[in-house]
Amino acid sequence: MAGRRSGPGAAADKAVTLEQLLAAKEIVISCGSGGVGKTTTAAAAGAMAAAHLGGKVLVVTVDPARRLANALGLAEFGNVERRVPDELFTAAGVEPRGELWAAMLDTKESWDDLVRTHAPDDATRDAILANPLYQNITGKFVQSHDYIAMERLFEIHSSGRYDLIIVDTPPTRHAIDFLEAPDRMADFFSSRLLRWLIAPYRSRLLNAASRPFYTIADRILGSAFLEDIAEFFILFQTMYDGFVERARAVSRILEDRRTTFVVVSTLESAPMREADFFIDALDRRGYHLGAVVLNKVLPSYLLDEDATAVAERLCRDPEALAGQLPGEVGEVTPVARVLREIGESFLNYRVVASREAEEQREMGHVPDLVCLAPYFETDIYDLAGLLRLGGQIWR
Repeated sequence: MAGRRSGPGAAADKAVTLEQLLAAKEIVISCGSGGVGKTTTAAAAGAMAAAHLGGKVLVVTVDPARRLANALGLAEFGNVERRVPDELFTAAGVEPRGELWAAMLDTKESWDDLVRTHAPDDATRDAILANPLYQNITGKFVQSHDYIAMERLFEIHSSGRYDLIIVDTPPTRHAIDFLEAPDRMADFFSSRLLRWLIAPYRSRLLNAASRPFYTIADRILGSAFLEDIAEFFILFQTMYDGFVERARAVSRILEDRRTTFVVVSTLESAPMREADFFIDALDRRGYHLGAVVLNKVLPSYLLDEDATAVAERLCRDPEALAGQLPGEVGEVTPVARVLREIGESFLNYRVVASREAEEQREMGHVPDLVCLAPYFETDIYDLAGLLRLGGQIWR
């Protein structure tokens, strides 16, 4: 993958396949509602990129589910990137041109790394890491998970260790939080509410307006707890400039033409509404929508007129057709029942396939690249399955 870009305009060329899209980008952010195969699609795209484009490819999941680890055959899966063994590609009948790596966000570990990076001095760093409130709420703080995910993306991309990074985000509306988290965190640490909260402990003086609140709070929570809160936010404000600078840098990465978004959905009405919602959000922010992947799509032969005519005949006159079959197939009546059932099942699936086709035509925003992934008869649980799915959406 390294050296595959021919010049500044290469990333701006309009891609007509997922292969071309990923060949021209450095960051791909996979988004979608829950249950549409978003994590699996991200992993499949990463596996195909490593196999066919070369270079180092990283798939990182923000969703804490371990499905990605299971599919990639990784026993240990966390903040530290792990390489998927080449032997798994070989077992699937593929000789990869590049390397596939995977990681899953560890919020606590990432926050600790962030504090070590942005703390103005060793004393502040140690005080934050030892603060009881920090230790207890690092993984639960409002916007903590989403913010640290963007920090991790920034750190990995800035390191230059990977040619392509594919990020699997949380379900759709949480993915919006994922995009907005840096600005929200910076706004919070500069808010008037926070300054009002910590001012008495910064000055050690309680004014007349705030004294009643703190008197009651001391009785309920204890002064030590309030002091931990105040110390926590006072210490974090020393890193405010770092937060703001990093938030702006992350925003620049998301807006960069080397970054693209892939929205994954099924053709059911609820996931499609979520997909339209997210595509609107991308458009408002000026982010690049590279592709929409429509997952679990019924096969196109269900809409074939000749096949439909055969199914209708099976339903209309199964006895006549059963009588034309060789005698070893069975008695006419049971065979007729089976034929009727087959015909009715085909026609029922055709109704669903027709509805899916209509949903696809009515997509509010249709990107240049729409990839269709069919239903598979078995679940995807290993690298071979990921490559099979990837082959369906790759070209």
